[in-house]
Amino acid sequence: MSLRRRTVEVLLAAGLLGTALAPPATAAGHGHGQLVPLRVATYNIHAGAGMDNVFDLDRQVAEIRSLDADVIGLQEVDVHWDARSEWRDLAGELGRRLGMRVSFAPIYSLDPATPGAPRREFGVAVLSRYRVVSAENHDITRLSTQDPNPVPAPAPGFGEVVLRVKGLPVHVYATHLDYRGDPSVRTAQVADTRRIMAEDRKSERRPVRQILLGDFNAPPAAPELAPLWQELTDAEPGGPTYPAQDPVQRIDYVAVSKDTVRVRDAAVAETLASDHRPVVADLLLRR
Repeated sequence: MSLRRRTVEVLLAAGLLGTALAPPATAAGHGHGQLVPLRVATYNIHAGAGMDNVFDLDRQVAEIRSLDADVIGLQEVDVHWDARSEWRDLAGELGRRLGMRVSFAPIYSLDPATPGAPRREFGVAVLSRYRVVSAENHDITRLSTQDPNPVPAPAPGFGEVVLRVKGLPVHVYATHLDYRGDPSVRTAQVADTRRIMAEDRKSERRPVRQILLGDFNAPPAAPELAPLWQELTDAEPGGPTYPAQDPVQRIDYVAVSKDTVRVRDAAVAETLASDHRPVVADLLLRR
């Protein structure tokens, strides 16, 4: 299997099934037509560094734990990347320390700095209290930051996991869209995202529950994001997410499929553990 299409999946804390953490009043049984609660979050962790640009994974572990989320999409995740994150495997370490399964989808996977060392990787990840049934690292259009003369081209780093949540299959996607002022690459990425999610809907005969978590690097009303809102509902947490100190923009999102997932509540958590603030949302999954 080629590097671009391979899935890097580390399943941790075997046997830890977890429980949904929405208020008991919303908890549902397993009968037809009932709703299943699920708390999700998205967080750009800035390679483990806070708003002060100091690497401190202990601080981020504490903040992520305080979100009390069942599923978390992470962006800017280093795995043996370089000295800024002490060459550590942030995806695996966060999974172990939080007692969650983790699926890591690299955007970049480079040869090690020294022979015999692990590959240098950077990308997105999904942490989950629920069992990961399958995982894939999809290609979407990217403009590489590692190429001195980049051109838009398909590249990995759009992570997807299928979870089993109280008997229900749930597709969760973690993404990090292009940061540049020119929206052309984001426009292509949105088209790729919609195509991949549409393929998942067509591949199953029953309705598909889909949750998109990520840093979109654009505000909700940005024209390049408009196509997403045809199939997805923005959780609308009600506040800006970037920069973490005195934020002025909302560029971090929880978005869910309109017909199969309902947003009960959403909020932006106040923390300086990264240069972004996390978004957390309580969802209800339709059976």
